[in-house]
Amino acid sequence: MSVIQEYYARLSEIMAEVFETEADNLEKAAQMLAIANEEGHSIFGFGCNHAGLITLELFYRTGGMVTVNPIRAPGMMLELSPPTMTSEMERIPGYGRIILNNEPCKAGDILIIHSVSGRNAVTIDMAECAREKGMTVIVVTNMNTATSVTSRHPSGKMLHDFASILIDNHGDHGDATIQLDGFEQKLASSSTVVGAAILNAVTARASEILWEKGIKPPVFMSGNIDGGDAYNKAVIAEHKDNIFYMK
Repeated sequence: MSVIQEYYARLSEIMAEVFETEADNLEKAAQMLAIANEEGHSIFGFGCNHAGLITLELFYRTGGMVTVNPIRAPGMMLELSPPTMTSEMERIPGYGRIILNNEPCKAGDILIIHSVSGRNAVTIDMAECAREKGMTVIVVTNMNTATSVTSRHPSGKMLHDFASILIDNHGDHGDATIQLDGFEQKLASSSTVVGAAILNAVTARASEILWEKGIKPPVFMSGNIDGGDAYNKAVIAEHKDNIFYMK
């Protein structure tokens, strides 16, 4: 079996495990997103650095939910050089609170937060702050990693300790999946692929719940097909009170 086939096989195993084992949590997350849209609450997404790729997948995306607001903050999106600075910055206590306190979030809103290890201070502080505000915190993490590392937060707590709904991405320890004979470091992470699948499934299910209630789901159309721009302009206008990334 080539490495290409091996990676595909391992991803398929992880994905199957997630969608079987985490089915109840995926449904709970979808129900909460549907309620938020129905009741006029806001939805936010965050992750540090590569974990933030999942936030970008949810934001301004064809077929994605219009009402998901990305939380982007200096040093948290791999935009700095050298990129090692961003790894240091996500360990700074208190920064997560500063970030969230400058977002227009309130009780009843939802925070989707993604971290493979769940050990660094920024995500932990943000999740704790969100719970204090009365927000629902949906955590996507890798429990194989999170339960085998120590916290870098002064409290000693981990991200998953603050989850209202916890979704395990079932990745391998350390996220990488492929081992070469005689080579110590494993290759090819799974968290971005699996995390995107998890949250696309959750937002799709939330849209289905809304549609079953007779509510038009707030979903983007591709701007590269005829009618897409007009459709998107209308849906953004309809949900402007819960969209903050257009301001």
